[in-house]
Amino acid sequence: MILESIVIVIYSVALILIFLYALAQLNLLLNYLRSRRKKDQCPRFDLSNPEEVPHVTIQLPVFNELYVMERLLSNIAEIEYPKDKLEIQVLDDSTDESFDATAKQIRELQATGLDIQHVTRENRVGFKAGALKEGLKTAKGEFIAIFDADFLPKKNWLLNTIPYFKNPEIGVVQTRWGHLNREYSLLTRVQAFALDAHFTLEQVGRNSEGHFINFNGTAGVWRRECIIDAGNWEGDTLTEDLDLSYRAQLKNWKFKYLEEVETPAELPVVISAARSQQFRWNKGGAENFQKMLWKVLRNKNASFKTKVHGILHLLNSTMFLNILIVAVLSIPMLYIKNEYAHLKAYFIIMSFFVISTLIFFICYWFTFKNIYGGGFSRFLEYVGMFFVFFSIAMGFSVHNSVAVLEGHIGKKSEFIRTPKFNISSLKDSWKGNKYLRNKISPNVIIEGLLMLYFAFGMYSAFIVGDQGGDFGLFPFHLMLFIGFGFVFFKSITSKV
Repeated sequence: MILESIVIVIYSVALILIFLYALAQLNLLLNYLRSRRKKDQCPRFDLSNPEEVPHVTIQLPVFNELYVMERLLSNIAEIEYPKDKLEIQVLDDSTDESFDATAKQIRELQATGLDIQHVTRENRVGFKAGALKEGLKTAKGEFIAIFDADFLPKKNWLLNTIPYFKNPEIGVVQTRWGHLNREYSLLTRVQAFALDAHFTLEQVGRNSEGHFINFNGTAGVWRRECIIDAGNWEGDTLTEDLDLSYRAQLKNWKFKYLEEVETPAELPVVISAARSQQFRWNKGGAENFQKMLWKVLRNKNASFKTKVHGILHLLNSTMFLNILIVAVLSIPMLYIKNEYAHLKAYFIIMSFFVISTLIFFICYWFTFKNIYGGGFSRFLEYVGMFFVFFSIAMGFSVHNSVAVLEGHIGKKSEFIRTPKFNISSLKDSWKGNKYLRNKISPNVIIEGLLMLYFAFGMYSAFIVGDQGGDFGLFPFHLMLFIGFGFVFFKSITSKV
């Protein structure tokens, strides 16, 4: 019974942690709904008055972006803002043929009178953070707008964001990500579903109550003074954006999140690219938890509630580890439940925690409805999408848990950029993209084995106990089987 007791304790702790996270999400939903009734009273610059127009620098940190550089520069050149107050820095660390093509296009844009500079350096020290820091040394702007290579801001983007900096306490204005290729495939729809929840429920829910939020690495503007005051960009974590965001807010800078300003971007269309992105985000989140935990707890200006939300925010990625623990131990728990009758009361209590899934279901529905609209047919569509999203998210749990563990133990790794494709329709092909890695992660083998493991879990539902089986966990094991199967087969087939 010792082994069974250990399994029960670990399983219970992981379930409770997931439940606490779900409660935090529910609180963010309530904040989000309240915020929609509030009127924005933030003062704004009058950009029609030349005396109120500040100098802005747009930074474009890029590294080997052969497929999207022409599109990016052509788009940025169309940004509407007084030309004498606008500078563009292309922070180019490229080492392939994209460098010369970019240099040529920059010279052509310079000939039109655009103030655009090709900023290069001899090495990639600090990766993206290092490039941003290098560019800041010569940037003319008092406000720094940042866009990754796959983002295409609308022409009036600066006109919709810069005015909010009239409030001297605001250090960052962040906008909502849109998705150029949301409908490309099931993989892109699932990614969009998850990101939409972050950019509506979480960002608005935190920001509306003064809790810590994060600059999302792109599609936002920094006050230069805020960057310097917070200690400038640092490359010691894989999510330099989250790191600087917390350092700035711990120094009492305010962030302004604009849900209504959408900045379209391209989602990864190949699972290897999505895995690379997920790994960096989740490992970086864990690294920042280790770096920021005590700074958040000791901060005298943050309220208790803000600290709780901040810690849970930094622990976002660690939820994948708890999900994996609950998933793997659920099959032993199924057998324990049907072997030890005296534990019946415990299992009745544990069944209460299914409410965590219900909370997530409710929270994500409001996100979905906000984008697609309500109605019965939309709700049915949402139910299917939620089932698929939850399944595939759990299918990524091994890959993301490895990232989280590496982040918590301090194992360093290189900043691996997410390959870009310039793909928006099924007519476009990603095959032949030179930046794709052909090596299959060892995690894929584990994911394949877990697919079989949860197939056994579904089989076990029919044979456990002496009452004709136990089907309480069957839907859970079905979702896990589908999720790990999807990730496994997609990872294998994307290499051919």
